[in-house]
Amino acid sequence: MKKIFYMLCLIAAPLFFQACDNLDLAPIDYAGSGNYWQNESQVEGFMVGLHNDLREALYKNTMYYGEFRGETMSTRTNSCGSASTVPNYIVNEISEDTPLQSNWGGFYGRIMQVNHMIENLENGCGFLNDNSRSYYKGIAYGLRAYYYFWLYRSYGGVPLELEVKVSSGSVNAPDLYLERATAKATMEQIKKDVETSYNNFKQTSKQRPNYYYWSKDATLMLKAEVYLWAAKVTTDDSKEPHTATGTADLQTAKSALGELTGYTLSSDFANLFQHSGKLRNNEVILALYFDKDEKVDKDWFRRYFYYLNFNGNAMMDEDGNDLGDELNLFGEGLLNQEYKESLVKSFDKADSRRAGTFFEYYRKSDGLFGCNMLKFFGQNVDATHYFDPDIILYRYADAVLMMAEIENGLTGTCAAYINQIRQRAYGENYDSNVAYQDKSFAENELAILKERDKEFVGEGKRWFDLLRLQDASKRPLVFSASAAYANDDMEPEAVLDYATESYKVLWPIERSLMTYDPLLKQTINYPTKNTD
Repeated sequence: MKKIFYMLCLIAAPLFFQACDNLDLAPIDYAGSGNYWQNESQVEGFMVGLHNDLREALYKNTMYYGEFRGETMSTRTNSCGSASTVPNYIVNEISEDTPLQSNWGGFYGRIMQVNHMIENLENGCGFLNDNSRSYYKGIAYGLRAYYYFWLYRSYGGVPLELEVKVSSGSVNAPDLYLERATAKATMEQIKKDVETSYNNFKQTSKQRPNYYYWSKDATLMLKAEVYLWAAKVTTDDSKEPHTATGTADLQTAKSALGELTGYTLSSDFANLFQHSGKLRNNEVILALYFDKDEKVDKDWFRRYFYYLNFNGNAMMDEDGNDLGDELNLFGEGLLNQEYKESLVKSFDKADSRRAGTFFEYYRKSDGLFGCNMLKFFGQNVDATHYFDPDIILYRYADAVLMMAEIENGLTGTCAAYINQIRQRAYGENYDSNVAYQDKSFAENELAILKERDKEFVGEGKRWFDLLRLQDASKRPLVFSASAAYANDDMEPEAVLDYATESYKVLWPIERSLMTYDPLLKQTINYPTKNTD
């Protein structure tokens, strides 16, 4: 009997998606038994398990890969006297010896599980009607494209594992070796999977029950993001780079966003990230589900919140008033990651996103500025604090600002889209003084970046925005001091130095991966040691 080389143990927790009332499933071992893929309930259960996998893969990696390297966080001893746990990320001290992330961020284990679903949907599951099959294929191909897009933006060309590896019992290691595909081939595969997902969703009438499931709209957001990236970002490769494609892919991205319907910007920005806002808005397109009765992660989220006894008069507001436990954290904070004062104060006070994103204060002993990032707050219930925030992956504000960027690339205009975001942010305070006026391509790009900085703090987008948005010479803003935020009273410096650190736009892989798989080569331009 053939055995799947890896073991898929997906646990579909019935509380994970409250809209699913028939998924009381136990862990299943898929390593050789023929007792699965026998009915649609099992396919549905596997699909729910893939979404649980999506949560485990992304809720931390959005920060590791998309936020920490964007230099919006401080490396100083923070307002509560503790230190950052990710200083190397913040200052981009990254190399083959200190790659910061290992084993491709754990994405390949999730990709193999998606491949297992694709294989069964393509070659089996005869009990499914065409409507259901197209629905599940839309999800599976969308998830695979999404995972590979994270890998591509981070590492460039990567191994393309597109099928389930099987063995008749013993494992022959060379059969499992897989070299990195070129940057061009990797991008082409992502586009192919996105289009397959999109075409399958067009053929089905089945709809997601809520925004915790992958959907046609999630695929449209991904499609827009992929084609926008392909249009603007050249990815180096020793064999075949991906060269930015320009207008054609910008038009494809624009068309994808034009198909989104039924979404609006929530009138209350802060409520998007509060427990009371869950499933009560028309802005969120895809999110990762957390709830106190299903999943919390105190150790991960508490690092953004104070832990000192504010009731002991350690902190004060900007007017010098003593602060207590204003957020009712009940001692559950830890505060290792604190955002820069220069970032926080780049927000106007009239901008509702400032108070909706940050709780600000000053240390009474020396006036040191401090802040907590509120999007990961969770909830208080019966004098207990639970760190169970939803993690939003896609929301309509992102579509609006992607349209701003697309139009800037196509026509040189973007103000109408930026101002949609500002109108929501300023509310009654919105007027001509805060409205944006179109300027040059480079000035517009920087304005879009700064608007995204304010809109998406903590949402894992800043690093990728720096790589995609450009200056007048079409060089990524990661090399521009105008895109950076100052440390204390120092002048801002570019996140990366173009002359000496250009290779750091991609991540290195650890040497052990190349030792285990001799076909693997280090990410292009990284200094590497001989592994022979």
